[in-house]
Amino acid sequence: METLSKLFGSMAKVKIMKLFLFNPEQVFDNTEISERTKTNTTILRKELNLLEKIKFIKKKSFFKKIESDSNSKKVASSATRRKGGKRISGWVINKDFEFLMPLQNLLIENGSLGENEIIDKLKKVGNLKLVIIAGVFIQDLNSRADILIVGDNLSDSLLEKSIHTLESEVGKELRYVVFETADFKYRLGIYDKLLRDILDYSHKKLINKIGV
Repeated sequence: METLSKLFGSMAKVKIMKLFLFNPEQVFDNTEISERTKTNTTILRKELNLLEKIKFIKKKSFFKKIESDSNSKKVASSATRRKGGKRISGWVINKDFEFLMPLQNLLIENGSLGENEIIDKLKKVGNLKLVIIAGVFIQDLNSRADILIVGDNLSDSLLEKSIHTLESEVGKELRYVVFETADFKYRLGIYDKLLRDILDYSHKKLINKIGV
């Protein structure tokens, strides 16, 4: 990722481009792009203007629905009109961009986070016993999960924060599975289908303290 940031001028630009490349059908507004990539609004506007100038992205209006519950307002975006939605301006990838395929090859196929970077972002969530990556991290989008985490005394809040950080750098929502060690061993012993679908197919073990 550091090499890519130097090549493209900034880490923010890399994360924004990957967000669009991984979600080619989705329209994003500035708020969602900022949240998904963890980029502040000033830098975001600059990068979006640059990407629009080279025709990597283009503007597109869409409806953003506001759903309320008893405690708060929850915002969800949709490219199609829904009841109660408000039409706003957003951004979508330009599928006619002349270098789209080379960028997909570079940023998706060769732009994954390094193993040490992944471990570094997860190490504070608790006592990790097993960390397995698959799916997007090894360019196998048919995998049942992108990451499997096993450990003890895991902090839900720190884990969620770490996953969101990884998602901002990868460019897509991650499919992840988390188990306490005892539960994992039990499921492993009964040949749990989800675990078998991960362990019996392509994956990499970044941490393995339980001899799987």
